[in-house]
Amino acid sequence: MIDINLNNISLNFGFGEILNNISLEIKHGEKICLVGDNGSGKSTVLKIIMGLEKPTSGSINLRRNISIGYLSQTTDINNQNMRVKDILYQSLDKILKMEKTLEDYENKMALANSNELNKLISKYTNLQEQFINSGGYEINSRIGKIVNGFNIKDLLNKNYNDLSGGEKRIVSFAAIMIKNPDVLLLDEPTNYLDIDTLEWLEEYLNNYKETVLLVSHDRYFLDQVANKIIYLNNGKIDIYNGNYSYFLEEDEKKAMLEFKEYKDQQKQIIAMQNSIKKLRQFGYLGDDGRFFKRAKAIEKRLEKMEKLAKPKTKKSLPLQFNMNARSGEDVLIIKDLSLMINSQQLLAKANMTIKYQDCVCLMGKNGSGKTTLIKEILNNNPKIKLGSNINIGYIPQEIIFDQSKTIYEIARQSFKGEETHLRSALNKFMFSKNDIFKKVTKLSGGEKVRLKLFCLMQKEINFLLLDEPTNHIDINTREVLEDTLEEFKGTILFVSHDRTFINKLANKIIVIENQNLKEYYGNYNDYKDTLVRQNKL
Repeated sequence: MIDINLNNISLNFGFGEILNNISLEIKHGEKICLVGDNGSGKSTVLKIIMGLEKPTSGSINLRRNISIGYLSQTTDINNQNMRVKDILYQSLDKILKMEKTLEDYENKMALANSNELNKLISKYTNLQEQFINSGGYEINSRIGKIVNGFNIKDLLNKNYNDLSGGEKRIVSFAAIMIKNPDVLLLDEPTNYLDIDTLEWLEEYLNNYKETVLLVSHDRYFLDQVANKIIYLNNGKIDIYNGNYSYFLEEDEKKAMLEFKEYKDQQKQIIAMQNSIKKLRQFGYLGDDGRFFKRAKAIEKRLEKMEKLAKPKTKKSLPLQFNMNARSGEDVLIIKDLSLMINSQQLLAKANMTIKYQDCVCLMGKNGSGKTTLIKEILNNNPKIKLGSNINIGYIPQEIIFDQSKTIYEIARQSFKGEETHLRSALNKFMFSKNDIFKKVTKLSGGEKVRLKLFCLMQKEINFLLLDEPTNHIDINTREVLEDTLEEFKGTILFVSHDRTFINKLANKIIVIENQNLKEYYGNYNDYKDTLVRQNKL
C-alpha cells in the first residue's frame, strides 16, 4: 500500500533547481530518512508533502483519508496560553468525544425500556467499533508511555507559553505522537533530546506500525531507525534500501566506481588526443589526406563524448592550533563542587579530574547541569582548579558574533598577518572570496562552527570546551569537525548527544548522575557495555 507518491517533482526558487524531476513512492510502514547537505532540499520535500510549499512542476498523491503528523524545525502551537496537559489531550478531541458519548449511552441504557434499549445498543455497538478502531481503549496507556518517554511529566500543569524553546518543541513532538497518525513527517526530531530520550524514541519508532519519513543528522539514530535512505544531491535522489551504515558503504562503492570511470575516461581522452596529434603529424609528413580524415573522425568522437565530471572528494579543515607550549599533566581538577540553580541541587560535593590529552564527553539528562558546569569552569569557580599553562578555547551551544560584522571582519580581529594570507586561510576553511563579505547573520550553523574554529586556531589554545558543537550542522560538517578534532594535540571536554561523534572522539565518559560526576573509560559504546555488565540497563 502506497501512502505518498511524488511524481516528477521540480522546484526552482529562481537561483537554480532545488529539486529536479524527482519521483518517489513511500509505502506504508517504511522508515525512511532523507539525507544530504544543508540546502539540498530535505525539509522542502516534507513541506511539499504537507502542502506548505508548491512545486514548480509535478504532482503529489496521498492515500485517501490518510492522517499525517508533521514536526517542523520551528514547531509552535496555537493557543499558547493553554496548559501542556490540555495541548496533549487537544489532539484527541474526536476520541474523547466518542468516549463521552459511549458513557452517555451506558447511562441511558441503564434506565431505558426494551424498545429504547435495542436502539441504544445498536448505536452503542456502532460507536464502540469506531472507538476501538481509533485506539480509544489504549489511549491512556499511549499517553502515559509518551509522557514518560519524553520526560515531560513535570511540565503537564505548566503554561505552554512559559516553556523554553526546547521544551515547546518536545511538547509539540509528544502531541503529534499521541495522535498516532498514519504517517509521521519529522524534521530533525532528535533536536533537544538527551540520550536517554533518544534511545526511548528509537525503540518507540521501531515498534511503530505506521510510516515514518524523517530528516536527521544523527547517524547513530539513523542506524537504529531507518530501513531506507534517500540521498538528496544536486536536485536528484538516490535510494538505498538499508540503514545509514549501509548507505555509507554503498555510497563509498559508488564513489570509487565513479572515480574509476572518470580516470578510465581521462586515459581514453588522452589516448584519443595523442592519436589525433600523431595522425596529423603523419598526414603532414606523407601528404596523405587519409590521416587527416581519421584524425577528424576521432576528433568528432571526442567532441560527442559525454565528459564525466571529476568526483568531489571529502573536504577537510587545516586545523592546526598554535601549541608552542603544552599544558601541565593535570588540566582540570574539581574537588567537592556543589552547584544549585533556582533551589535545584545539580551537584553535591562532586569530584572530577581531566588529564593532558584526555578527550572527555560530559553526559547527563537534560537539566542535569552539563552546560552549567562548563560555565562554572569558564567563570573560575574556586572549587575548580585549572592546571599550569592552560589556554581555553570555548564553543558554546549558540555561537554569537557581532551581528553587524562580516566573516572577513570577524576573522581579521584574530588573524595576525597580511590580507592575502587571511583570504587564503579563510578559503581553506571553505569561505570563498565571494563568501567572506557575507554578514554573520546570514551564516548557517556549520559556517558559524567553522568561523569559530578559525578564530580559535589563531590563539594558543590547548584546552577546548565544546558545548553541543554538532547542533544545527549537517552530517558532512560533523564528519569534517570530527576529523579535525582528532588531530588536535591538546585536551578536550565536550557535551554532546551525538553518539557517533562521542564514539569517534571520546576516551572517557563523565556522567552527571545522582548529583555526582561518575567516570567511565572509553567511548559511548564502551560506556553502554559497562552498564550492561553492571546490570544497570
